[in-house]
Amino acid sequence: MGNSFEVQDRFAAGAQYIGGRLRPGTSGRSHDVVDPATGDTVYTYELAGTADVDAAVAAAREAFPGWSGATPAERSEAMHRFAAVLAEQADDFAYAESLQCGKPVKLSTGFDVPGTVDNTSFFAGAARHLEGKSAAEYDGDHTSYVRREAIGVIGSIAPWNYPLQMAAWKILPAVAAGNTIVLKPAEITPLTSLMFAQAATRAGIPDGVINIVTGTGKDAGEHLVGHPDVVMTSFTGSTAVGKRVAEIATSTVKRLHLELGGKAPFVVFDDADLEAAVNGAVAGSLINTGQDCTAATRAYVQRPLYDAFVQGVAALMETVRVGDPFDPKTDLGPLISHAQRDRVASFVERARAYATVVTGGEAPGGELADGAYYRPTLVAGAAQDSEIVQSEIFGPVLVVLPFDTDDEGIALANDTPYGLAASAWSRDLYRANRATREIKAGCVWINDHIPIISEMPHGGYKASGFGKDMSSYSFEEYTQVKHVMYDNTAVARKDWHRTIFGDR
Repeated sequence: MGNSFEVQDRFAAGAQYIGGRLRPGTSGRSHDVVDPATGDTVYTYELAGTADVDAAVAAAREAFPGWSGATPAERSEAMHRFAAVLAEQADDFAYAESLQCGKPVKLSTGFDVPGTVDNTSFFAGAARHLEGKSAAEYDGDHTSYVRREAIGVIGSIAPWNYPLQMAAWKILPAVAAGNTIVLKPAEITPLTSLMFAQAATRAGIPDGVINIVTGTGKDAGEHLVGHPDVVMTSFTGSTAVGKRVAEIATSTVKRLHLELGGKAPFVVFDDADLEAAVNGAVAGSLINTGQDCTAATRAYVQRPLYDAFVQGVAALMETVRVGDPFDPKTDLGPLISHAQRDRVASFVERARAYATVVTGGEAPGGELADGAYYRPTLVAGAAQDSEIVQSEIFGPVLVVLPFDTDDEGIALANDTPYGLAASAWSRDLYRANRATREIKAGCVWINDHIPIISEMPHGGYKASGFGKDMSSYSFEEYTQVKHVMYDNTAVARKDWHRTIFGDR
């Protein structure tokens, strides 16, 4: 894939998209977008300040009456056009996503971009299917029904690991339900979020419905979350930052949706298809260079399969091709930054004191030395309470531990603060069903790990947050449920009035 556009030229007007146009930030500070595969700067822009957030919220507030007042069919038609524009620009989106993130182009073209187009198409249809209880006379004298109404201006914050998809997950259900939105993408990966908003404008979605402010979390993010005209905050990111977001949001009594960290278990029972489990573990742990909150990070393997699993995973990891993200043969690109690469490496180095690094555990040299690369890594022999088992690493590192009984395997799977995703591997229907019931996670896969679909919800348990992205369940986050009740008796004095008027 060649350079389909010059980033600096495309975003010369700035990295803030407010009221339907690009503009520069007003913080007085600039920021570089860096290609993590080379360390080269690809775009420099002015960061958003609080004035930019205020302007974006004002634009969203101004657009809200018109957009929320549009018919579901009108919103749906606009979003269908939006999906078509995204599909037309698929190559540009894939190029920009791989450039700013270091994603292998086969991931951005095969997963990120088509997934986003599909999400947009799904919510275009879902806009016409906001559900509530049917009208009925529950007490005999009144007719009740439920309305779902847009709630206002949404202030959302998205992470750097899937910038395009996370922008879509935040924006689409909100606007399908009739809300307007201000999204703050991660300042290191703003390009595809800006392109997404531009595509919406091209599709005819009114100015101000979708706004992007690109700034730091401390300045733009906190001001957005605390803004008095923002009625809801949706945040995806680390649990630590999520706690800070919650503090600010709850102080202003905002609705809150949090999708936070994960430490997904990968439980292999002794009747599992070993080849399938080995392949699933490598793919599930290395997708997006392991920078995925649902990635397989803790493999628990029942003892009869343990040794063969370790050998199989190590051998397959050693065949994974690490290299240039724009080479279609590349399997694994760099991490998002050198700082993140060094953080991942530090976890592995500390683990050497109490565990065995079976394969990987190093950054490649040679022609990849300038990038933020790290080899696929398998760690064995760590204790359940060790740092590498309990903490979110967010890199291409899988730790494997044995277990003996089914009870033990499920208990170990649940033994972290997180509960976002998990998988269980077994040919036994009853074992598999037990795992789906007893593993405490928002998604449990059986004999696979990672696939997501627009029709099904994504969200966690415990320290992984609450609320759902994607699916019609996401409308629970982005709509206000209103009970409407009509009197059917036309009687001036109701029977219940006796509680006030007595027997008069």
